[in-house]
Amino acid sequence: MSATIGVHALVRRAHEERVLAILRECGTLSRAQIAARSGLSRTTLSEITGDLLGRGAIVKVTTDAHQRAGSGRPAELLALDPRSGQFLGVDLGHTRVRVVVTDAAHEIIASGVTRYSPRTSLAVRVRSGLALIDRMSREQGIGLSALQGVGVGVTGPYPAGSARADVSAAFRERFTAPVLVDNNTRFAALAEAGTTDARDVLYVRLADGIGGGLVVGGRLVAGAGGAAGEFGHVLAEPGGATCRCGKRGCLETVASVGPALAAAGVADLDELAGRCAEPGIAAAMERIGAAVGRVLAAAALILDPELIVIGGSLPPAAPAIVDRAAAVVAAGRIPAGHDVAGSGTRPRGPVVRAALLGDDDGARGAVAALYRQSPLLAGYGDSEGSGA
Repeated sequence: MSATIGVHALVRRAHEERVLAILRECGTLSRAQIAARSGLSRTTLSEITGDLLGRGAIVKVTTDAHQRAGSGRPAELLALDPRSGQFLGVDLGHTRVRVVVTDAAHEIIASGVTRYSPRTSLAVRVRSGLALIDRMSREQGIGLSALQGVGVGVTGPYPAGSARADVSAAFRERFTAPVLVDNNTRFAALAEAGTTDARDVLYVRLADGIGGGLVVGGRLVAGAGGAAGEFGHVLAEPGGATCRCGKRGCLETVASVGPALAAAGVADLDELAGRCAEPGIAAAMERIGAAVGRVLAAAALILDPELIVIGGSLPPAAPAIVDRAAAVVAAGRIPAGHDVAGSGTRPRGPVVRAALLGDDDGARGAVAALYRQSPLLAGYGDSEGSGA
């Protein structure tokens, strides 16, 4: 009898951990949504959630009444107790550091940004990030006593090796919570993948640099050398400008912020946004969009993603870049009705859209990585990669 009771207790504990892991990964969900993800029966799930609610491990947040079109009783939405943990996400970009603090229910409870010169050293970027965290704590009243983890995104393919270790050491010296350091653009890809049900997602970030990330079969892919998604250094213009990587004509020499502003003849992204309808500037953005589209069209034929997301600071200022890139990708599809390898199926091209998240996507993705139960991170290693 005791053995039977012990097995039952182990099974129940496994069910509880599964429910907690789903809420940790997804944030706020209804019981029906939890059941769909966990595979538990309604009766078992009701028992598990009832016990967790009674112990205070999870809480009732709100209902889905605002989402319901018809009649019927609104479903309660459940989440981890927000007070049970805090997560800190940091994105040390080329020209600014972004920080977000979330609670265990995935709600952002504090955020901030500090800008610096693109020539700023990594050590100074780290100090700027730590100073920003201190200022946010003071000004926004956020005590980090419940901190469960720190995720820090860095640009790349450099820094790598000892430089990345230095970043980790600096944050470990300040915080007792575990620290995860990885590529900021892959973090952004992870955050954007979390906004969709698509399992195969290609993400490219057009910012001061260009990087990207790949989610294949629901997993964030690093690649053999950690450079999966390095779209910025794919050839876009043969014989073009010299890139910082040493090659010529890379996409980064065409479609990152600096070259785009130069092509438009404007001083900054605000001016670009205000004048993007002018014929000369519109034509320049069309050319940039076509270059982005050619790179993505080739990648789409090879990887066959469901969704291509174009993010970064450039697309909001010049939406025509995304539109033109989407048109080029569509034109590069295998013609409708063509039998792919004798399979009898017609190929479907990917949806191409602008990113849904803003400039804090890298910091949000760093937080998402800290939850670790995400299927996007299953089998994911610590390789270095690209960044923007």
